[in-house]
Amino acid sequence: MAIVNLEQLEAFPSGSEVTPALLAEKGLLRGKNQRVKILGDGALTKPLTIKAHGFSAKAKEKIEACGGKLELLEPHA
Repeated sequence: MAIVNLEQLEAFPSGSEVTPALLAEKGLLRGKNQRVKILGDGALTKPLTIKAHGFSAKAKEKIEACGGKLELLEPHA
């Protein structure tokens, strides 16, 4: 599972929908088919809709605190 920290998501514009495919496109993942877990390191100051396969409790708290949304993706078959 690929790890992405909140500080890496801060670069996306407010209101963006962040998906594993977008993370791969921006060079944060090695491939589009990787499972992604979001961790809470760093700050997030804008609302984003983040779609990933897992979220740490700290990441979930910080995402929701700035008005963001989370969507838990199903694991690949």
